Amino acid sequence: MELSYLGWGDAGWGDEFARGALMTFAVATCAFLLSLVFGTIFAAFKLSSNLLLRAVADVYTTILRGIPELLVIYLIFFGGGQLLQTIALGLFGYDGYIDLPVFGVGTLCIGLSAGAYSTEVIRGAVLAIPRGQIEAARAIGMNQGQRFWRILVPQSARYALPGLGNVWQFALKDTSLISIVGLVEIMRTAALGSGSTKQPFTFFITAFLIFLVLAWLSQRVFLRAEAWANRGVRSA
Repeated sequence: MELSYLGWGDAGWGDEFARGALMTFAVATCAFLLSLVFGTIFAAFKLSSNLLLRAVADVYTTILRGIPELLVIYLIFFGGGQLLQTIALGLFGYDGYIDLPVFGVGTLCIGLSAGAYSTEVIRGAVLAIPRGQIEAARAIGMNQGQRFWRILVPQSARYALPGLGNVWQFALKDTSLISIVGLVEIMRTAALGSGSTKQPFTFFITAFLIFLVLAWLSQRVFLRAEAWANRGVRSA
């Protein structure tokens, strides 16, 4: 392993790896937050008494959990660009190439896929809340809004945290797939450095170590969040 290639400045790839790690973290964070939005919406659909909403949520989770994330990226990046070209040609007569923002497309693709898992995590967390707590809240006169913010949100967040930690790791790992559309994150940096220096082991083991550190730090953060959420809760 040639460590000299990992130096900073023009002679090394250390600064490129640092920028790639920041890009990976940025995409993973935005995608994870987007997955929480999708997860909350579709979990509410699944818990709804409306058959149509439940069907829509079932279709979403079945499709997004059933097809490879790489295929989602291809469909949205290339299919989305072609769709926009067709619309632009029909409405404005513009037949040029439309370049989609890689960061936005990457965030959307990973957020959509991770959102399918977040949906099930959040739905399960809501169902795990003892019904007696809701009934007790009604009995003491809490209205629907008070029950939502004082009972449902805190309790479901506590139950959902372990599963959401797994969703975060899912989003973090899947950022590597975005390299196929040109986003320069950790894996893209490793591939470029490997091709430039003919030292694949050096660059890919470096990518492995960076992902390992990010995953370990993320795990520590979620464990602390779980400990905070469970403070004062008596263990069985």
